[in-house]
Amino acid sequence: MRVGIVAQRGNARAAYLAADIADALPDEVDVWVDAATGEEIELEGRDVTEFSACDLVVSIGGDGTFLFAARGAGSVPVLGVNLGEVGFLNAVAPDDAVAAVEREVSRYLETGAVRSRDVPRIEASGENWVLTPALNEVVVQGPQRGHGQGLTVEVRVDGSLYTASHADGVLVSTPTGSTAYNLSEGGPLVQPGVGGFVVTGMCAEDAMPSLVTPTNGEVTVRVDDAEYAVVSSDGSRTQRVETPSVVTLREADEPARVAGPESDFFQALGKLE
Repeated sequence: MRVGIVAQRGNARAAYLAADIADALPDEVDVWVDAATGEEIELEGRDVTEFSACDLVVSIGGDGTFLFAARGAGSVPVLGVNLGEVGFLNAVAPDDAVAAVEREVSRYLETGAVRSRDVPRIEASGENWVLTPALNEVVVQGPQRGHGQGLTVEVRVDGSLYTASHADGVLVSTPTGSTAYNLSEGGPLVQPGVGGFVVTGMCAEDAMPSLVTPTNGEVTVRVDDAEYAVVSSDGSRTQRVETPSVVTLREADEPARVAGPESDFFQALGKLE
């Protein structure tokens, strides 16, 4: 079995916890750590893009660390350890981290599988490009935000026109991402397990109520009246597109997989206040 560990960059507590987890695992487990963590705890580190070759990935930090780990993990289950942030993706407390990882490793060694649940991701594509799928959200926006900026957007769902307006942009989130950027733009909270994506306008001049669409549908955003548009996946992977152009958003073929116990959604909401 191979276990990858990704600790929050610059967080000594996360790095030391990564070392404790690595030390606790049996000899038959091959442990990988990300490059930054490896430097901190004096182990050989690897690029996170290699972690798709693991059987389990452990993320230690906040939701940002989890997103980073999940991009490298691909469809490999990721277990999240929460170091005190909101932690919608991180259900394991630091004091329980070693035992939680040991349980999942024991289960894998006994059964050949890690306990996990599938969560959908969104894939954005255009002419001759495809972005890494987003676990939280995809944003399509103009070069700058604010009065006199933005671009014209036309949003269609399965080919039918939903709305058109001048706006800073359009955000499409998963239920997992509804508590993140979507919420700050006035979008609704969506409980995990609800089968829908949320389309939210960003400072639109005309009414653009948030819309929940089926995950098996297709959302297209036509952008115009700007020098170019920027498409971003989970705030890290970006693609510049010339206008006019059409950005297509659909459910990714492979979901992300979250390992370990489920977090209490409503308890985690309390940390937003």
